[in-house]
This record gives sequence, C-alpha cells and structure tokens, in this order.
Amino acid sequence: MNKNRRNKYLSSTVFLPSFLASSNPNKIYFSAFCFEGLKESRILMDGLPDHLVWEILGRIKKTNDRNSVSLACKRLHELDKKQRQWIRVGCGLDPANDALTSLCNRFPNLAKVEISYSGWMSKLGKQLDDQGLLILASCCPSLTNLTLSYCTFITDVGLRYLASCSKLSALKLNFTPRISGCGILSLVVGCRNLAVLHLIRCLNVTSVEWLEYLGKLETLEDLSIKNCRAIGEGDLIKLGLGWRKLKRLQFEVDANYRYMKVYDRLAVDRWQKQWVPCENMLELSLVNCIISPGRGLACVLGKCKKLEKIHLDMCVGVRDCDIIGLAQRSSNLRFISLRVPSDFSLPLLTNNPLELTDESLKALAKKCSMLESVRISFSDGEFPSFSSFTLNGMITLIQMCPVRELALDHVYSFNDHGMEALCSAQYLETLELVKCQEISDEGLQLVSQFPRLRVLRLSKCLGISDDGLKPLVGSYKLELLAVEDCPQISDRGVHGAAKSITFRQDLSWMF
Repeated sequence: MNKNRRNKYLSSTVFLPSFLASSNPNKIYFSAFCFEGLKESRILMDGLPDHLVWEILGRIKKTNDRNSVSLACKRLHELDKKQRQWIRVGCGLDPANDALTSLCNRFPNLAKVEISYSGWMSKLGKQLDDQGLLILASCCPSLTNLTLSYCTFITDVGLRYLASCSKLSALKLNFTPRISGCGILSLVVGCRNLAVLHLIRCLNVTSVEWLEYLGKLETLEDLSIKNCRAIGEGDLIKLGLGWRKLKRLQFEVDANYRYMKVYDRLAVDRWQKQWVPCENMLELSLVNCIISPGRGLACVLGKCKKLEKIHLDMCVGVRDCDIIGLAQRSSNLRFISLRVPSDFSLPLLTNNPLELTDESLKALAKKCSMLESVRISFSDGEFPSFSSFTLNGMITLIQMCPVRELALDHVYSFNDHGMEALCSAQYLETLELVKCQEISDEGLQLVSQFPRLRVLRLSKCLGISDDGLKPLVGSYKLELLAVEDCPQISDRGVHGAAKSITFRQDLSWMF
C-alpha cells in the first residue's frame, strides 16, 4: 500500500475509542474499516487472519461498542457471535422466552448470563419464567455463571431445569421469592461444580439440606446469604467440611425480623462450640449477627489464619477477646470495618460486659502490619460518652499500620487532635469523615499538611465551614474532594479546593 493511502487510514482513526488504539498498523486499518466502512479497507479486512480480528474484538468490553462493531460486516458479525460470552438482559426482554431463545441461538458460547427485572411493572410484559430457564439449560452448554435478580416468576421447577447445567459454577439469586430450599437442593445435586452461591432476600428458603450437601461436595468457595429470614447463624454449621474450601463468606440477618424477636435466645445457643475448619478464609462479612462467647461465629473469628478482609456490622456480642484472637492469627489482614451497635442491645445477651475497647485496636496495631484500610462506625443510637474506642486507641492503630484509607462515621471521640495526629500518617491517601461533629475548621485546615492525602470525603459534619477549606483552595493537593450535606460549607467554598469536586446539599437529615 502506498504512503498516501496509509496516511488516509491513520488519519481516519482519530475519533476511535481508546480500546482500539494501537501501534500496530494492521489494527489501525481494521479500526478504520469497522467505523467508517470504507470500500478500500475491505480488502485489508479480508486479508487479516481470524486470530488478529479475534484479539481486537476481545479488547472491546462495552456492549454498545460490540453491537456497533458486529454490524459493520458479516465477518465481524459471525466472529462476534462466537466470541460473545456474556449478556445482561431484563425488562426489555419481550416476549421473554422468545427473545431469550433468539439470543441464545445467536450467541452459542454464552458462559455468563445476568437477568434482572429491577423496576419491572406488569405493563412491560410477562417476566421470564421456568420455561426460560429450560431454554438457558438447553441452548447454553457453556453456561458457568448465572445471576437472577427480581425474577418473581421463577420457581423450583426452573432450578431443576438448571440442574442439567453441569458446568455451572456460580449462581446468584436476588429476590426470587418463589424459590425454596428444595429447589436449591435439586440444583446443587446436579451442579456438582458450584463454587459461588449468593442468596439475597430469598424469603421462602426455609430448609438448609442444600447447605449440608454442598459441605459434603467441598467445592464452595464463595457463600453469601443476606436477609433470608429463615436461615440463621446456627444453620451455617451444617456446611461441615465445606468450611475447609470456603474463601469468602457474607452472612447478613434481616435486622427488622431479628429485632422484632428481641434476639431470640435459642438462636444464640443453637450452635455449640465445634471444630470449624476455616483456615483458608480470605474475606468475612457479618451483618446483624449474634457473636456468642465461645460458640458459633465467635469460633470462626479466631481461626481464619489467612484472612485479608473482615466486616463486622451491628454484630451484637463482639468482645475484645474476639478481635484480639483475630489479630493474633490473621497477620495478613488488610481491611477491617467495624460498625458497633448501640449499648441498649448489649444487656439482652448476657450480664458480662461485651463492648469493644482500645485493647482491640492496640492488638490490631501490634499484630496486623499489613493493615491498609480501616473503617470505624457507631450506630445512630450511640451516645458520645459510650464510644468504645478513644482517640488514643485510633491514633495508635493509624500510626503503627500502613493505613492508606481511613473512614470514620459517628466517631465522636475523633477531634482536632486526631486531625493533628494524621499529619504524621505517611501512608494515608483517602480520608472519609461522616458525622464527626467534634472536628472544627481548625482541624480541617490541617488537611493541607497531610503528606499523601489525595481523596477527602466530608458528609454531615456540623463543625466545619468554608474557612476550613481555604488552605486547599488553589493548591490542588487533592485529586478529589466530595462534600455532602455539610450545612456550613457552600458551593463557592469548595471551588478550587481539588482537581475534581463533587458537592451536594440536602439538609433534611437534620430535621
């Protein structure tokens, strides 16, 4: 090809998306063809080998871009059909089963399918039903990952159809109210390679034989159970030897349902102290759970030797000894998030004092030398005088660990002296302050002296105003400043305080 034609094609690609940018001339010519449809470039297109076209298509991640490229010519259309492995569909799937059949026939190699009916109304047409799952099972032999959200027409019959998908390794169900434990059991019996199972607001899942069966298979690596009212902490023990393979556990109890029962004592005593082989756990998230001394989940906390992330949100019964035991065994811990419940709930569990103190923070500071992200929060009912952690404990943790991200919510003990201590936090890059009412403009002005801070988020802080941000204006020290619902900070006050700024003012939370 002569030099003039070469320059013509190169110049035609200046508007292309970044994913097609390349130093390889062949790829540039191909890009020009895809988006301009030039007659001359078809010759070049025909000369490109399949593996090169396949590689370029693989770099296009956005669905809209892939759809556009596939319409450029028949060859691209055919290659896209073979390469497309993921689709996400929902309310626009009408008629649902016919449309799904068409999609499955067009993309025979689908491995990941997400079906979401969020925002669905009856006027949008009938949802996907059990017959649709039969279509998936029949037409998608490569299906490995399936997510069903707000699919209210799906029943246990549909899950039985999915049981024939022998390659299925990940299933996520979000608000599928007609699904029961029987349907899940039939699926896990057929899908013996299931490694990821998420159940969110599956209100009719009352039996847990499927959990015991999964434990015997020892294939499960990621288990998430959230707001499934009939599944409690005591049921988790049925996973048995399956704990040995588990790397990620998320367990969340429906707060409203639990609180109406006033922490049923039977739920606390159901899980006696047993051997739980959870040494390979990497991530643990517990929300609204009961941590009973020496039993159940309390035993899990002290055995996770490889744990990297832990999130304890409104878990009643967590004591210093639990966190200290965790710190002593989890030297790889990188992320910890603690949201402490109000004191009113503690006496319901036992007469022994269960509050967390600085001893927990000092143990983390001493044993967890890789800790990078710390989030501490108190519930709305927490009074300032009852805060579990003092300023001294938090400063010890921040100064002894390479904390890059610090988030404090409702932490009344953190004040201007705490901000002054952060001036020596050499690793801190992100700071988030929510309802930290003891911080004033004097403390906020110290942000300009933080060595590596790049991101600052302020929310619902009453004691700070535009004056606190003045040292930052024009310095562009911060990459991002986000201010939300701080009554004394104005839109004008944040102007020029960071390279990127987001500002929102909604003071309804104060009334």
